[in-house]
Amino acid sequence: MQVSHTPAAVSAAFDDPNLIAHAGLVPVMRLAERCGLPRLVTEKVKLTGVTNGAGAAADAKVTSIVAGMVAGADSIDDLDVLRHGAMPTMFGGIRAPSTLGTFLRAFTHGHALQLHAVHRRFQGALAAHTPLLPGADQMAFIDVDSTHKRVYGRTKQGAEYGRFKGIRTLHPLLATICTPQSRPVIAGVRMRRGKAADSRGAPKFVSEALATAAEADCTGTRILRADSQFYNAGVIAACRRARAHFSITTGMNPSIKRAILAIPDQAWRQITYPTAVPDPETGELISDAEVAEIPAYTAFASRKKTERVTARLIVRRVRDLAKPATNAEQGELFPAWRYHPFFTDNPAPTLQAEREHRHHAVIEQVIADSKASALAHLPSAHFHANAAWLTLWAMAYNLLRATGALTSAFHAKATTATLRAHLIHIPARLARSARRITLHLPHNWRWQHAWTHLFDTVHAPPEPG
Repeated sequence: MQVSHTPAAVSAAFDDPNLIAHAGLVPVMRLAERCGLPRLVTEKVKLTGVTNGAGAAADAKVTSIVAGMVAGADSIDDLDVLRHGAMPTMFGGIRAPSTLGTFLRAFTHGHALQLHAVHRRFQGALAAHTPLLPGADQMAFIDVDSTHKRVYGRTKQGAEYGRFKGIRTLHPLLATICTPQSRPVIAGVRMRRGKAADSRGAPKFVSEALATAAEADCTGTRILRADSQFYNAGVIAACRRARAHFSITTGMNPSIKRAILAIPDQAWRQITYPTAVPDPETGELISDAEVAEIPAYTAFASRKKTERVTARLIVRRVRDLAKPATNAEQGELFPAWRYHPFFTDNPAPTLQAEREHRHHAVIEQVIADSKASALAHLPSAHFHANAAWLTLWAMAYNLLRATGALTSAFHAKATTATLRAHLIHIPARLARSARRITLHLPHNWRWQHAWTHLFDTVHAPPEPG
């Protein structure tokens, strides 16, 4: 492709007041309104005690930040992306970045908890109005993990040297919900200091995530999945109180090692591992991954009896090829294995339970998405402002996922970057006639049918109650 005119014949001017660059925000923010986001903010978020007017019109400020994040903003200054062309005609209540920054800096811990309540109810409303979690009445997985977000400002509150030597971070905690048919959505987030332990506050956070899943109509089997940092009695007790199952990696403590060494050789069953390759002669899959189960393993045996838990210990082992023998050296006398145990009361068969536990890695997709979008920066020096920013990103992420679920089967599982490219970042020209506004979109836009279906769906009259 090449430019069809000479440089002298082409000019540019930013002078059309009827254009908008992100026409996809029209159906997206309409969906947010139908799910009650402005109303929830008005009811729950009360920024009392501020004298600079930061608490006024909290609903307009929250929706402005969420809309900016949906459009791709990853800092407070980037929220100015909403103030161009005909955007003030199409949307009311758009606030300037300086106003939004003042609003975020007014947050305290209590205000952040109010915003968490909004996120929780907004997520439930999205699940009720869209096919966000298909199959949740049969099975849902709640995944919990933490991540470290590097920060560079020396004055950022809570930023500390933690797991990564010489790198100052904040330490968010995330919980997601997914089903076998859906991509994950965010059940809850918490901002923590950089040196906070991975499991700090985990039992309470798990309880809230499971309650959020119940509000999102996850009425079938619920299974909490987590890494070894969350292998503690408090997390499992929270699952038991919520009548949910658990599937938690244990690590290799002495008790686990003794239990694994007691597994007889004939108990190991070969599995089809993702890296398996077909045998060129027989066509059978060659894999060094094997699985075995200890049906009744008692965890936390050193604690009092009421805190001990007996459930299944499922172990996957793979050949340890970290130091393969060279041609001049003797080969191995017996196979060396690496063990990956997890503790679970999942009622599924052994191989299915192991496969479902491995799928816990899906939460890494959400973490990667966060660092490629609104969490590319934690934009404020104030800890609670960054905590509010984290929660607002979770709302924007869930709103985009619900938008994709309403649009098409493809967009229901597309990444948020794809959703922005197909549905949000589409230019339009506004035309007014007889007190009506018409959006004129690009001719032959490849995804015009999907976009039109989304637009018609969210602008249809609500169904009678």
